[in-house]
Amino acid sequence: MPDQRSARPKVIVTRALPDGASDRMIELFDTVLNRDDVPMPRAALAAAMADCDVLVPTVTDSIDGALIAGAGPRLKLIANYGAGVNHIDLKAARARGILVTNTPGVLTEDTADMTMALIVGVPRRLAEGEKLVRSGAWTGWSPTAMLGHRIGGKTLGIVGMGRIGQAVAARARAFGLTIHYHNRHRLPGVLEAQLGATWHAELDEMLEAIDILTIHTPRNADSENLIDARRIGLLRPHVYVINASRGGILDEEALVDALEAGRLAGAGLDVWKHEPAIDPRLLALPNVVMTPHMGSATFEGRAATGAKVIANIRVWADGHRPPDQVLDGWV
Repeated sequence: MPDQRSARPKVIVTRALPDGASDRMIELFDTVLNRDDVPMPRAALAAAMADCDVLVPTVTDSIDGALIAGAGPRLKLIANYGAGVNHIDLKAARARGILVTNTPGVLTEDTADMTMALIVGVPRRLAEGEKLVRSGAWTGWSPTAMLGHRIGGKTLGIVGMGRIGQAVAARARAFGLTIHYHNRHRLPGVLEAQLGATWHAELDEMLEAIDILTIHTPRNADSENLIDARRIGLLRPHVYVINASRGGILDEEALVDALEAGRLAGAGLDVWKHEPAIDPRLLALPNVVMTPHMGSATFEGRAATGAKVIANIRVWADGHRPPDQVLDGWV
């Protein structure tokens, strides 16, 4: 941390934030905002990092090693607006003495709600039904029309049982789903009992036993393409796959191949590896529900995220360790 830290550090924000967060930052710091709300080109990111004490990026900014290596000497804090930090080269930041913070916990309930909406909406064909009504082609109720599957009594497999995974499990149990999970570490027995959750030490073993799969693990080197073609092949043909975590954990090409071949029943996706670009084959599949990375998109969640960013900057500016510093080994 710098000894000459300013009481009003220069803070550059890469995207337009909700008014409350932006206004408060202007009050507290020497703040430069991106009011156009379009991702900064790489050259603009480099210029920002050369001329600020604190950078506030989002998931749309790729802060790689080259950008960090070219950062100015005054940049000492990257206060990420969001929980995931897979878009930031943490090792390069650490080597340059730049702290990285995130905003954990504030989006748990929102993301769990969106996940549950997909878990219900895909088997019940809600998106297909909505499109049918809007098309004007609906001719009325029929005993055999728009048949889907109930989720009560089915088995939900959760990959990653952190805050969000646990919140999804609590919701799913209320819908009558049986909970299975794979996690690096097993939950305490009391929590397992509370959630009615069964741990699988081996992911492959769990995949063979479930009816719905939902992914809630951070994206990193270990989880890249974690659900690949081989593991998709372990899923039974009636299984639905849900991903509201991060693109790149699920092998999208293998997923599409399985869906087109009828080896999976459907999918609900809120994230993609190369978003906003989406495989055109996915767009053509009626049994895939797609939402525009809106799992955390609530007024309440965005405001809470901004508040955490501000708190991290203020604590750092006061010469203390930020509460949400991303530590070595965080993934």
